[in-house]
Amino acid sequence: MKGLISIAALFIIIVIGKLVIVAQTDMKPPAAKKVPKVLKIHGYELTDNYAWMRDRNKEKDPAIIEYLTAENKYVDSHMGKHQPLIDTLYKEMLGRIKQTDLSVPTKIGAYWYFNKTEEGKQYPTYLRSKTRDGANPEVLLDQNEMAKGFKYFAIGSFDVSDDGNILAYSTDTTGYRQYTLQFKDLRTGTILPEKIERVTSTQWSSDGKYFFYGQEDDVSKRSDKIYRHTVGTTGPDTLLFEEKDVLFNCGIGRSRDKKMMFIGSYAATMSEARYLASDNPTGEWKVLAPRREGHEYSPDFDMGEFYIRTNKDAENFKVVRAPLSDPSEKNWKDFIAHDPKVKVDGIDFFNGAAVVSEVENGLEYLRVLDRKTKRADIRIPTSENVYTMGLSGNPEYDTPYVRYNYSSMITPNSTYEFDLKARQSALMKQQEIPSGHNRDNYETTRVWATARDGVKVPVSIIMKKGTKLDGKAPMLLYAYGSYGASMTPNFSTARLSLVDRGMIYAIAHIRGGSELGEKWRQDGRMFKKMNTFHDFIDSAKWLIANKYTSADRLVIQGGSAGGLLMGVVVNQSPETFKAAIAQVPFVDVMNTMLDDSLPLTTGEWIEWGNPNEKKAWDYMITYSPYENVKAQRYPNMLIEISLNDSQVPYWEGAKWAAKLREMKTDTNTLLLKTNMGAGHGGSSGRYDRLKEVAFEYAFALTQVGIDK
Repeated sequence: MKGLISIAALFIIIVIGKLVIVAQTDMKPPAAKKVPKVLKIHGYELTDNYAWMRDRNKEKDPAIIEYLTAENKYVDSHMGKHQPLIDTLYKEMLGRIKQTDLSVPTKIGAYWYFNKTEEGKQYPTYLRSKTRDGANPEVLLDQNEMAKGFKYFAIGSFDVSDDGNILAYSTDTTGYRQYTLQFKDLRTGTILPEKIERVTSTQWSSDGKYFFYGQEDDVSKRSDKIYRHTVGTTGPDTLLFEEKDVLFNCGIGRSRDKKMMFIGSYAATMSEARYLASDNPTGEWKVLAPRREGHEYSPDFDMGEFYIRTNKDAENFKVVRAPLSDPSEKNWKDFIAHDPKVKVDGIDFFNGAAVVSEVENGLEYLRVLDRKTKRADIRIPTSENVYTMGLSGNPEYDTPYVRYNYSSMITPNSTYEFDLKARQSALMKQQEIPSGHNRDNYETTRVWATARDGVKVPVSIIMKKGTKLDGKAPMLLYAYGSYGASMTPNFSTARLSLVDRGMIYAIAHIRGGSELGEKWRQDGRMFKKMNTFHDFIDSAKWLIANKYTSADRLVIQGGSAGGLLMGVVVNQSPETFKAAIAQVPFVDVMNTMLDDSLPLTTGEWIEWGNPNEKKAWDYMITYSPYENVKAQRYPNMLIEISLNDSQVPYWEGAKWAAKLREMKTDTNTLLLKTNMGAGHGGSSGRYDRLKEVAFEYAFALTQVGIDK
């Protein structure tokens, strides 16, 4: 009898288990409560049913956590059947990563600094050696040990004093991007007693006696103060500068030759710099050029003169030089003249050389100037037509070479050293793909889509070689399009899991970025912001018309301001897309930009507009995703938010998801996934982050019928 009972009990358990699975699979999405809140402004009257989700002390309102948790359970129930695919993608992605690896050592003073990752560990270990080969390394920070007990752990500043004796480092343990600064005596291994909160930029004085740092306001997170700290003391620090204008942030820096220090104040369309000789750290700071609307500039110092990258009479920027005795604008002389076809992204000075970072026709170049022998300028050669490159890891002024990174959508990340004398590049390290990578299996190209106003928009593409352009291929189309940030066609090991399954991956370089120069940026901001959204929709339609994909095979993706992009385009042209992935999306534009106590808001007023002003409100309300949700069909959607996000608060995506559920007229999938222990960039651990990517890509693939 006992045996029979046991079998029956087992049968019941199995049946119940199956019933549970069925119930979870058929689980209905959570229905958020509605608490109407009316906003009256500029003659408008708007009702927000989900304003209750906005609570900066979210832990004190259990209803918020309960709602987000319920949404996560719904995500699990829906994606549970795809877990085998998620696991497979994760294993593939992991197999392309050399889990135990060393970075290329970088020389700073008498030491070579590098990181080590080890299989099974989420974070790197920070090391240094007296020799380039990394022999007998000294452990500076073991992030894995430091992260124990924390769901999230990030290192921000890593700044060693000129004599190599003291390390200043900052950490964030929530994902809120609020960093705490500490000092470590590398001679003894002792952590010094100083602890400074909310640190942004950092810089040592040349003699190592003082440490300069920027600090953000504890409410708005605007970096508004610069202090001088006497190392080894815990008393009050000296306030050197306070930025009173709410449109500006400020930061501290030093020239590569270490002779000049700078305090920079910067807003979206203007800047101002102060300078002080490094050998006089307690001296008086002087303004280089007073701020004025529309003038953006950034200074450097080399060979006894100031060099200033400026847009004064130069839309795409130029470089001028000015004497130490009086660097005011009246004494500025052209060093690199303005070229309307070439944007000067930056200039880096070394002993006897300068390297100019340029952008021409959407491609990046590094131009080397020999300032000693006066040989002709040279652009470092590249072997591909679609790629990305940029200087990286060059802290030393006296150096025989400059280091740069290079990759393309089919070429792994590569670190090169360019010999300044021989004018030749040498490959130092290329990203190793343990599971194998044959670039000949893929092809990458750049096409030009036509926007509705006739403007040509570049689109970078990677696909499996031999892919038929008959409209049947699935595609993931990514874009950003804000703040002048360029989305470069770089290499991604994770992306190969899409392409290997026949999916085309594309990046639309829409207006609002700087891919085609400064005008490209300006034509996608403020009262021209609609160009950004139109460019994306029109690029998608061009790709469909030219048989790269079709509307029922097209998945789109964007994060942060790119999440705003997703929100606008699914409102304006939902029929163009099969599915959308919106990561930490900036979609509650009007409410956020009206609240000057929130992080970033005031500085954003000259990027998007200040809705307290009627002209700005009237324009912004035409595209703000949350206000423009309406009764119509929407694509399948995955919305991802982070509970500790300081850049885009969690409630923006949560409110948007709730309103979409209320208004949309279809039965398409809508998932709201909350990372309950991270911030704007997602999880801090490399394995955790990879699992997030595997999840996102599994969603994209299953939307177009790929589940293996």
